[in-house]
Amino acid sequence: MNKWFIASAIVFLLAGCQNADPQKTEDTVKKTVHQEKKTKTGPQLKAVFFNQIKEVNGKKIIANPENTLSLVNKHYFLPGEYTPTDLVRPNVRFSFGDQDIEKSYLRKQAAKALEEMFSNAKQQGVHLFAVSGYRSYDRQVAILNNEIARVGETKASQAVAPPGQSEHQTGLSMDISAESVKFNLTEDFENTTEGKWLAENAHQYGFILRYPKGKESLTGYKYEPWHFRYVGKQAAKEIYENKWTLEEYFNNVEKI
Repeated sequence: MNKWFIASAIVFLLAGCQNADPQKTEDTVKKTVHQEKKTKTGPQLKAVFFNQIKEVNGKKIIANPENTLSLVNKHYFLPGEYTPTDLVRPNVRFSFGDQDIEKSYLRKQAAKALEEMFSNAKQQGVHLFAVSGYRSYDRQVAILNNEIARVGETKASQAVAPPGQSEHQTGLSMDISAESVKFNLTEDFENTTEGKWLAENAHQYGFILRYPKGKESLTGYKYEPWHFRYVGKQAAKEIYENKWTLEEYFNNVEKI
């Protein structure tokens, strides 16, 4: 009896396999794959926000430097001649007062976000001061040479980006300080009310702490609690919540 039952079951299964509609099977597989794609919850980013790279004399040059999510680091260069076309002077307090100088500028979108952040901080009793924003390629050359003369090439490379590899040239980064540290750019800033407020709230305005502590091997630079980079609110939120660097963000985000 048992043998007859097992044999019948095998025949029934084989018949089912033989009678299966190949097209329906293929449609089912496609539907399953589509559902899996729809349920994917990781961060997604349009292709236009990724670096477009061209090789020039062995260097990886960013061909779309106007991209607000440009990944600028020790691997990717901005064109030496690149200057953002929408630089404006944000209406915030600067450590150097009202001087209308190069480093007081940011790209328009970042400047507007900075104004909002500084204003809301002030309403909460936190007084921030902008120190250094946009920096031209030529200015970066001078800064690096001065730092090398002061501390040597090895130490200088840990703190100052080579010309073309500075985020400041994007016009999307601002160094921020406070009166509590005498407007200096120092690691002590992380322990101030202002530094803590920025670390916890900057992402709400589209800024990220670009060079966080413990991620030096990824960013290539020492910890800088004063350096904030504008990437937009969505990317900043995802980077903040995952405790990523910008490098890690691009390693995890899905291009769509």
